[in-house]
Amino acid sequence: MKALVYHGNRDLRLEAVPDPEPGPGEVRLRIDYCGICATDVEEYVYGPNHIYHDKPNPLTGKQAPLIVGHETTGTVEKLGDGVSGLSVGDRAVIDGVLTCGKCWWCRHDREYLCAQAAIVGFGLDGGLAEYMVWPASHVIRLPDNVSSEEAALVEPASVALHAVRRSRVEAGETVAVLGVGTVGLLAMQAAKTRGARTIAVDTRQMSLDLAAELGADVTVNSDDDAEQALLDLTDGVGPDVVIDAAGTKDTPELAIKWVRRAGRAVLVAIYTTEPQFDFNNIVSREVEVVGVLAYERRDVEEVVDLISRGAVKTSQLISDTIRLDEVLEKGYDRMMAPTKDVFRILVSPSS
Repeated sequence: MKALVYHGNRDLRLEAVPDPEPGPGEVRLRIDYCGICATDVEEYVYGPNHIYHDKPNPLTGKQAPLIVGHETTGTVEKLGDGVSGLSVGDRAVIDGVLTCGKCWWCRHDREYLCAQAAIVGFGLDGGLAEYMVWPASHVIRLPDNVSSEEAALVEPASVALHAVRRSRVEAGETVAVLGVGTVGLLAMQAAKTRGARTIAVDTRQMSLDLAAELGADVTVNSDDDAEQALLDLTDGVGPDVVIDAAGTKDTPELAIKWVRRAGRAVLVAIYTTEPQFDFNNIVSREVEVVGVLAYERRDVEEVVDLISRGAVKTSQLISDTIRLDEVLEKGYDRMMAPTKDVFRILVSPSS
């Protein structure tokens, strides 16, 4: 089969590799679509950071070179021994985090923080390939009314939903989302399903326009006086929750500065710089800072249900669909462009 194999910094190769065979309890998926995430691009440009490269993942024994891609949806093509509850032809998404099941975090309902966790595309082969194998226990079947294109964004939507869950937002509270790219737009929609009033903050007008289309109550261009705008919109108090989905050098500080006293600042981006700010802004205002890394299975299942019910929309975030051999030129390069004009680019390995 064809696959995109990560060998190291700026070394991503389209290779012919053997078709994977499912072992006991596993299924083989024919990949229908795999999204290109900003983390994929950052790993290519700045990494390896998250891909296991100098030692094997302790759970899987895998390390680079390995197949990348973690935003996957596919069709069950082959069943390993002992698999039940799934059938050949089922369309599905995956819970892409495999854990040991034994450590403190696994035993305390925080499996996604397992010290040995293997994340698809980072600790074992991912979905930028024609096929992949995955444990059947971590495969979630799609309802008929959710298209494979919509499902390709279940993974970032699960991260976004997890951020909203971690924010503990309640109905009637105000949530400001800094950076309404893909994850930010999905977080905004997830917050609305909790009954929150949402404010989308960005410099890119196409992002603000799409945020308004997807239900943002207010949009604010951060090239203007965004701090004052947020105060004006909240009777001088500030939002109850500020979610930083932008991930720039300055946005963590802005999230902490702009949230109300005793509010929650949620950081859901992966940062490639080391932001510095005055920690007294946290102490003196009793701001709670919450980090968000990944997601739980319940997030994946809820996202599928929300998409099925039309409460979260993902198809509007699909900017283009490309082939495997176009990933670097039409995918990564376009994602890295100074004037980025895309949200999510999907890869169709069978094309």
